[in-house]
Amino acid sequence: MMMHYNKTNVFLFGHGGSLNHGCEAILRTTTIILNSVMTEPIITFASNNPDEDKSLNLPRIENYIQQRMSFSKWHPRRIAVAIFNRLIRAPYIGANIAFSHVVASARYAEIAISIGGDNYCYGSPYWLFSIDRNLKKAGKKLLLWGCSIEPSLLNSDIITDLNSFDLIIPRESITYNALLEKGINKNTHLFPDPAFILDKINLPLPKGFVENNTVGLNVSPLIMRLEKYDNITYKNCANLIKHIIETSNMQVALIPHVTWEHNNDLEPLTALYEQFKDTGRVVIIGDQYNCMELKGFISRCRMFVGARTHATIAAYSTCVPTLVVGYSVKARGIARDIFGSEEDMVIPVQSLNHEDDLVNAFKYIQENEDAIKKHLQNFMPSYVEKAWLAGGEVKKLIEK
Repeated sequence: MMMHYNKTNVFLFGHGGSLNHGCEAILRTTTIILNSVMTEPIITFASNNPDEDKSLNLPRIENYIQQRMSFSKWHPRRIAVAIFNRLIRAPYIGANIAFSHVVASARYAEIAISIGGDNYCYGSPYWLFSIDRNLKKAGKKLLLWGCSIEPSLLNSDIITDLNSFDLIIPRESITYNALLEKGINKNTHLFPDPAFILDKINLPLPKGFVENNTVGLNVSPLIMRLEKYDNITYKNCANLIKHIIETSNMQVALIPHVTWEHNNDLEPLTALYEQFKDTGRVVIIGDQYNCMELKGFISRCRMFVGARTHATIAAYSTCVPTLVVGYSVKARGIARDIFGSEEDMVIPVQSLNHEDDLVNAFKYIQENEDAIKKHLQNFMPSYVEKAWLAGGEVKKLIEK
């Protein structure tokens, strides 16, 4: 057991909000890992949606900070940001103005941890560059935690920012190897996503959800925006449900994992439910559950098909044979680290060309169900333990 030491002020930032239950899972498990190597760390936490975070009764958070501020149209700060971003084309200066309060809120922190694992997956995040740069100027130890980065996106701006970190912990080997190839190796260590250690809560199952004989299905508007052909993802999911109903006695549970108003899994899942509800073979899980409760439902599936990374992490970590409908490096990297290859375990949404592609991919999981489950049962204990061990690197950084 790791030794504890005196209380430490910790600043967490880069969080989007906990109605993305993957973000919630990262936040919950990060605070648990920190507590395993610190004596009651004092955690200040910056989020785009602190109200939704508070609604989920997150433990161990001392102070909540509004990360992205909303200003009226003619507020001087908003005008200044717009001038630097749009007219002068100086996004760093605009971000310095927009996020100065975030840096100020970290004034007592000894370590600042960027916990938004996907924040470098969508181009150059100048707002993060600004926060990182100013935290370093303020003398903070800076850690990038549980990240995934598409290798092709490692441009000079991102590389410069990454080199400012005192410690980088990628969560899968594709990102890890890409960082090493770019020379970002002074203190870069590979550990699994912290959400692999998340506890599950088993609530009563809804009517029609048969434990260990239900296929869980998660699909998201995000992957549907990346599809090559209009509505091809929905058609593939509908055909998968039809295949399960016609060829097996299994039920289907439609399980959301992100329920933001602007990006809500329940939109496509509700449409699927309406299409198949009269069969009596399909149930839908609502939006009232936290990430541990959702993991409880997923853990009692026989197999799982998921688009959201942390829905599939919930399945993997509870040894449920899983097909990932992936769109990014994180899906491929995590599957590769668990199975040795992502082949047959991940189907990129961009590769959905025909309406039966998902059915054909699922057949591999069906035919190899027992072998996949046995592999997960043998592999997961040590893999989850590695996620815990990431806390040791944080401890070393603080003690330097």
